[in-house]
Amino acid sequence: MAAAADPHSEVIIVGAGLAGLACAADLLAAGLSVQVLDASDAVGGRMRTDTEAGFHLDRGFQVLNTSYPQLRRRLDLRALRLRRFTPGILLDHGDRRVRLGDPTRHAGDLADLLPGRFAAPRDLAALALLGGRDLLAPPALLRRGPETTTQAALAAAGVSDELVEALFRPFLAGVFLEDALETSSRFFHLVLRSMLRGTTCLPAEGIRAVPDQLAAALPPRSLRLEAPVLRLAENGVLLRDGTELTAESVVVATGARAAAALLPELAVPAGRTVTTYYHAAADSPLAEPTLLVDGSRALLHTCVLTEVAPTYSTDGRALVSSSVLGGDAPAQEGSVRARLAELYRTDTSGWEHLATRTVTDALPAMPAPHPLTRRTRLGHGRYVCGDHRATGSVQGALASGARAARDVLADRARGPRA
Repeated sequence: MAAAADPHSEVIIVGAGLAGLACAADLLAAGLSVQVLDASDAVGGRMRTDTEAGFHLDRGFQVLNTSYPQLRRRLDLRALRLRRFTPGILLDHGDRRVRLGDPTRHAGDLADLLPGRFAAPRDLAALALLGGRDLLAPPALLRRGPETTTQAALAAAGVSDELVEALFRPFLAGVFLEDALETSSRFFHLVLRSMLRGTTCLPAEGIRAVPDQLAAALPPRSLRLEAPVLRLAENGVLLRDGTELTAESVVVATGARAAAALLPELAVPAGRTVTTYYHAAADSPLAEPTLLVDGSRALLHTCVLTEVAPTYSTDGRALVSSSVLGGDAPAQEGSVRARLAELYRTDTSGWEHLATRTVTDALPAMPAPHPLTRRTRLGHGRYVCGDHRATGSVQGALASGARAARDVLADRARGPRA
């Protein structure tokens, strides 16, 4: 645990997830004194990794996309020792697997995209136009575009209902954590752009390496863990142990529900819950670092994490991650294991079930219409940030923290209210 916080600072930030850490970095760079408080025993919020039985187990399936501007601005990506997924996915439809990749990066991915192999020529033309537009369009243009649901946007782009059901619904269910395709079309276009322009990766030591690197840049005594905040006070916060800390400004950078407990006026968006199962196998059931999407939607997706990052295992066994929508039912592991046997075409009875991780509110719901950014200023000296105030992504969390910092600095520059 970090050293005890000073009793007074110019800004207190409640929450040491990505948004809080980004906000702290920008305020410190501007010369302000900052205290970051978190109720947990480590930084990261939902972006955590546990080491158990010789494996790195992220708290839910998480990835990094190197196209995110905030990620490139704030992190030494080389120091994370990023390990890459294969561009594209394998889509399983029972009797066959279809490889859907980016032929501009790997010519071998072209075979399953030939007319008649998976999609009709009209659909392939629609996909090419949709991908080309989102790849080349400036982000500002995509943010200002007309907003509908993702399903309506696909229809408007000329994608057939058959291809939506075969590809987009099962794949995007794992991206948005909802399978109704009700997510805002603006966010869909931004996500597609990031996928086409960036590389999907994992840090060698687990997803926790991202917040750990951000926290390591903070000065000594500016971070206090295991310091739950009971309530906001008139000039600061009151910790659950009775300690009072004062500050001119308080930024609440927790998850949506925890933020609303401290800021009752805050509207809480619905959240998406996901459960991830981790299994250890003696041998890798898929000898490539590729996401395998379940076309039947019994699972969202599965992958062999040790094919992506061998460092996730210390004993040479394969680590398989598989996710489903919603919370965990006690008997569900058996049905997940049975489906994995079908997806990987192998016997899974000898696989060891290492852990199950259910992440409540893993993403904020983003149905259309959805503002891509929300105000952070709630009143005099009160601010809020997090992915629930922007978009459900690493980029959204970091950008929201940056915006909160800008608002704090702008208010201080204007001076105290009369």
